Amino acid sequence: MQINKYYLSAFSAFIIWGFFSLALKPLHDYPSLDILFYRVFLATALLLVINVSIRFDILKTNLTIFKSLSKKEKTRFLSLTILGGFLLVMNWYLFMFAVNHVSLNSASFAYLICPIVTTILAFFILKEKLSFWQWLSVVLCIISCAILSYGDLTGLVYSLIIATTFALYLISQRKNNLFDKFIVLSIQMVIASIVLAPFFPIYSGTTPSASLFYILMIVIVVLFTIIPLFLNLYALKGMNSSTVGILMYTNPLINFFLGVFYFHEKITSAHIVSYVLILISIVIFNEKILFKRKVIS
Repeated sequence: MQINKYYLSAFSAFIIWGFFSLALKPLHDYPSLDILFYRVFLATALLLVINVSIRFDILKTNLTIFKSLSKKEKTRFLSLTILGGFLLVMNWYLFMFAVNHVSLNSASFAYLICPIVTTILAFFILKEKLSFWQWLSVVLCIISCAILSYGDLTGLVYSLIIATTFALYLISQRKNNLFDKFIVLSIQMVIASIVLAPFFPIYSGTTPSASLFYILMIVIVVLFTIIPLFLNLYALKGMNSSTVGILMYTNPLINFFLGVFYFHEKITSAHIVSYVLILISIVIFNEKILFKRKVIS
């Protein structure tokens, strides 16, 4: 089994995100929007400090490269980067909205649908080819999601919208490969901060005073925001969006096991069947890497 650095980066990103609930659960008494505000603003500030202090030479090099580009290439880079920033903050906001006003299941279910949406959109938009086994994997994923979504049409609609925003983010950044990914991420977080800034005075709650809040926010910003987002963008330099999308199932699988064995949440037979199908679909989608099989066109 040969796993390259891009595959490992994507896999690591989704494993990290899978444990996000461990840092988020202790903050359940704080409004979700406040957590979103502080997450984005702190991440933006930290990224800017790192770029100016530690990575200034890389920043200057990339600025020189940008100046040397044609007008068309500059427009393409700026468009994809700005689009990525908007999609990222939209995805996070919709996720928080679903948690607060729809249901936690609809928010979680979005990341089960997202790999399917990413794979299908990548096929049509980026013309990424899928083998027979990969299409079979997609079908299994659709069946598993249908089982979980039965009887909750409203939740399914919100899940589709959330999933589509992140799928479009992955696809758009697959083509945004001219510059250092850390700098691209920094610009996108600045855009996210600009989008959220007008809403902060209106919708933010009382300024948190507990030290635990800020300690956990630093953990969330560094470990569950900057590192996995950078790994994700880096992985897209050498992997198809569809493959990255399917690896995303690592996240809800970890959430499922944490929910059962750590948070002791109740599960049904539908949950068990669905997650077993998801696990099988991941293996099937990556069968060429896992078993060194030839792709069947």
